[in-house]
Amino acid sequence: MTISREDIEKVAVLARIRVDDEQVSALENDLGNILDLVDQLSAADTESVEPMAHPLDAVQRLRPDEVTETNQREAFQAIAPATENGLYLVPRVIE
Repeated sequence: MTISREDIEKVAVLARIRVDDEQVSALENDLGNILDLVDQLSAADTESVEPMAHPLDAVQRLRPDEVTETNQREAFQAIAPATENGLYLVPRVIE
């Protein structure tokens, strides 16, 4: 699969990055190589391969879901500039 100079320039505009003329030709070659590799991977037969979430069958140890700190809402709201009914009041940002 090939990628054109126009495609690279369009993607650069969408990504809001500046690409010089010499970079465009280098990117054309590099992205073409990447797309060729993707085509090769797409051609591989994966019908008998079972999908997996992680290649190493790793299991993450999780800590127990327990409360470790006391509720200090009143103390925090006492030092807040403005509160009402347990909520923090903030200035309007969007009108």
